[in-house]
Amino acid sequence: MTNSPTILVFDSGLGGLTVLREVVAGRPDAHYVYVADDAFFPYGHHSEDEIIARVVPLMGELIGRHRPDLVVIACNTASTLVLSHLRAAYSVAFVGTVPAIKPACAQSRTRRVSVLGTKGTVKREYTKALIRDFAQGCEVTLVGSPELASLAEAALGGIPISDEAILAELAPCFVGDASDASARTDTVVLACTHYPLLLDRMKKLAPWPVDWIDPAPAIARRVSELLGPPTGGIAQSGAEMFFTSNRVHGLSATLTPFFGGRAVA
Repeated sequence: MTNSPTILVFDSGLGGLTVLREVVAGRPDAHYVYVADDAFFPYGHHSEDEIIARVVPLMGELIGRHRPDLVVIACNTASTLVLSHLRAAYSVAFVGTVPAIKPACAQSRTRRVSVLGTKGTVKREYTKALIRDFAQGCEVTLVGSPELASLAEAALGGIPISDEAILAELAPCFVGDASDASARTDTVVLACTHYPLLLDRMKKLAPWPVDWIDPAPAIARRVSELLGPPTGGIAQSGAEMFFTSNRVHGLSATLTPFFGGRAVA
C-alpha cells in the first residue's frame, strides 16, 4: 500500500457520491477516482445478464487504467448482481453496497421495516435472502421505486423536482396506523445510493417520523479497515470524475463537497 492509496468509486450514476462523501471523510489521505456508468443508466432498465455482461469487463478496463488499491461498488443493483463475479475475476479488494436489512431490523421497535430500492434490487433473490436471514421477526415491506433514482440525478443537476413526484415514490414505505406510533413503519432502508441525495426532502414529506438507514457510514468503515491505518496527511490531489458517456461533468461547485472540498478534475 502506498502512502496515498487510490480508491475507485463506481456507480451507475451520481448516487454513489453519497457513499464517496463518507469514504472521503474517513480516509482523507486517499486519492479518489469516481466513475459514473451513465452510458448504461439506469441499471434498473436492464436485465441481470446485461448488467453482468456490462460491468465485469468495464471494471477490468477501469482497474487497468487507474490501478486502484480498492474499489467501492457504490450501487445496490450492481453489488447484488456483480460483486461475486468481480471478486472472481480481479485481485483488487472490492467493497459492495447491499440493502442494510440486518441493522434496520435489529433496531426497529415496531417490527415494521420498509426497504426502498429500485425495482431490480427489491425483486432480487439476494435481497430476499437478506430478509430470510436477518428479518428477526420483522414485517418487511419491499418498495420498488421506478423513478426516484432519476429524480435524484435531476435534482443534483439543478432541475426542479416537485414534492408530489417524490412523495409518490415514497408513500408505499409507510405502512400501518398513522395514529398509532406502535403499529406503523418506524424504519426505512435506503437501498439505492441515489436516495440520500433527496433525504432532507423525504424527511419533510414523510407522513410520520421514521429512522432512515443509509449504509454509507458502514461502507466507509469497511474501506478503512481494509486499507489499514492512514499513513499520510490529507491528499490535496487525485479527485477525478469520469462518465462512461465521455461527457464533461459540468458540476464542479456541486461536486466539491462530496470530494471533501477537493477540486474535481
